[in-house]
Amino acid sequence: MASYRRTSAVAAATLSAAALVALTPTTAGAHGAVFNPVSRVAACYAEGPETPKSQVCKDLVADSGTQPLYDWNEVNIANADGQHQALIPDGKLCSANRAKYRALDWARTDWPATAVAAGSFDFKVRVTAPHSGTMTVYITKPGFDPTQPLKWSDLDATPVAVHTTTRTSTDGYYNFTGNLPARTGRHIVYKVWQRSDSPEAFYSCSDVTFGAAAAAGTGTRAEAPSEAKIVAGAELSTVSHAGHGGDEQAPALSAEAAATPSSPLPLALAGAGAVAAFAAGSLLLGRRRNSSAS
Repeated sequence: MASYRRTSAVAAATLSAAALVALTPTTAGAHGAVFNPVSRVAACYAEGPETPKSQVCKDLVADSGTQPLYDWNEVNIANADGQHQALIPDGKLCSANRAKYRALDWARTDWPATAVAAGSFDFKVRVTAPHSGTMTVYITKPGFDPTQPLKWSDLDATPVAVHTTTRTSTDGYYNFTGNLPARTGRHIVYKVWQRSDSPEAFYSCSDVTFGAAAAAGTGTRAEAPSEAKIVAGAELSTVSHAGHGGDEQAPALSAEAAATPSSPLPLALAGAGAVAAFAAGSLLLGRRRNSSAS
């Protein structure tokens, strides 16, 4: 009878710990977005999912809710495997043909934009989980009409930058230099990040302005999210980088954000996992002892 009670207590502890883990929401663990020039999803997230300022970001939230913005680092296809044009039809490039991010495909001229000029350009990509792969950046051709949906044929065949990514990043960023060609007016910088350790790929659209439009500062100037905003919104993200293949590592944080979490939740989860493991081990040991005694 005493053995039965001990076994029952251990089983109860196991179930309690497992229940705690199962009922705890997951937080963001993937993967990145272009912060210079600022991508559409990053610009709207920087404005605040609950209180967007520009009309296009307000319309995005009205159409798709706030979740696409809290998941700013996700726009991906898990099994792209380099088949980008086959998987993403014309007009769906910015969303990667995902309904969740459909608003990013809107052909509008009021997206927050980054002022640029022809010549050398320093690209910055904020990554929450660095991956081995290749980041290829394109720009739209001369004469591009931003009031029309973006098509693959709108992109100049010559990339403005190609960067080999590694499993490490500098303070949570990939920094690399490219070369922007001469353009006038509003254009789109399009990024494809294909992992080499997995078939997964990531995509983004960044709006830029050249020449007189940039000098005049017309439209809303795009701003990247601050580290404080990234940390504050992480608990509302539904993104996880698990299950996409490759040898995953824990999400990378910038030096500014790498501090002791204010919430005890991570420690509670670790403790629950330890209790579950201990309880399961004790249960097996108890069974072996009972078997030997009989």
